[in-house]
Amino acid sequence: MALLIKGGRLVDPASSMDALRDVRIRDGAIAEIGADLVPRDDEAVLDAAGAVVAPGFVDMHVHLRDPGFPEKETLESGTEAAVRGGFTTVACMPNTSPALDDAAILSDLQREIGRRARCRVFPIAAITRSRKGEQPCDFPALAQAGAVAFSDDGDMVRDVRVLQDAAARANRIPRPFVSHCNDPEEDSVARDLQVAEKTAKAWHIAHISTASALERVTAARRRGIHVTCEVTPHHLTFTSALTLTAGPPATVNPPLRSEADVQAMLQGVRDGTIDAFASDHAPHTDREKSGADGPSAPGFSGLEVAVGAYAAALPDLPILRFVELISTNPARILGLRGGTLSVGGPADVTIFADRPWVVDPSEFASKGKYTPFTGRTLPRRVLVTIVGGEMRYRDPKLSG
Repeated sequence: MALLIKGGRLVDPASSMDALRDVRIRDGAIAEIGADLVPRDDEAVLDAAGAVVAPGFVDMHVHLRDPGFPEKETLESGTEAAVRGGFTTVACMPNTSPALDDAAILSDLQREIGRRARCRVFPIAAITRSRKGEQPCDFPALAQAGAVAFSDDGDMVRDVRVLQDAAARANRIPRPFVSHCNDPEEDSVARDLQVAEKTAKAWHIAHISTASALERVTAARRRGIHVTCEVTPHHLTFTSALTLTAGPPATVNPPLRSEADVQAMLQGVRDGTIDAFASDHAPHTDREKSGADGPSAPGFSGLEVAVGAYAAALPDLPILRFVELISTNPARILGLRGGTLSVGGPADVTIFADRPWVVDPSEFASKGKYTPFTGRTLPRRVLVTIVGGEMRYRDPKLSG
């Protein structure tokens, strides 16, 4: 596709760009960036006046449920939700069936991604076999098969000796370990960062949610530990009081916290302590969320509300910082080619604007229809998502 994006506000933190610029796309790559570019005969022209043109958004914490749980989500439905949410790239967690713990399984998944996905998908492989916390995986083989990070996700490695052995085996592989910390969160974070310090392994703390845990990340950085962290839309917005009105469907892991914790997360975004936004998109069936057969399954669908929810939680956040958190930094942490718009680079582009909309989960592409943002008016929306030069989503309300 030959495309010229005209009149938009180009925001690219990697190059410190925030200016009105046109972007020319040809053969899946950024061909030219400049002011007042003249359309060529073979080019489609996209008017981006009044909107922000940014490097494609990257969600580094997504549960696509594929393979193994098609009733919750599939590659098709999950990546369609991603492009509607402005994400050109997602990293999928390994709590699938089978778990993403073997190079052959990753290779099979990569083939399915190439055939069925609507955006770029990079697997996060398991730390231990079957995510049981007992036997470390073959990290070089998993990395060779495309793993961009390693995590046992919700089944964190409980035996610190196993975790330390795994981190030591993987410390020469430039892909981080990702901790999904159990309560008490601050103790889990402190333990894992001690392992990171002993093994010199790069570490990432998923969906950080307490002030005390954030303090431990800050202290670890002072000691020279390579640690990054992410925060979700719901931990920037809701407190545990939501459970009083929403009941079991408000269940999430880690749980919703106190108002003081929410304020600490917001400040962590503003002052740079928190490195990335991540949705923790975790779709479930209605029956699972309702608790009809037992405890309500933890998690919400997040890809399609994330952009608006972040803007609602942080209306004072500069656009350059917003794009850094949702694109540039996640790409950097995972070592991906993306997170920036540069000539010759991949044409992964997200166009968005501050235009209010009301969340209606019945319109979601995701199979998971529960979100605590239901009925809320969010101030920012995605207008266009371009992956490799192909327009994968365009807001149906756009004219022209």
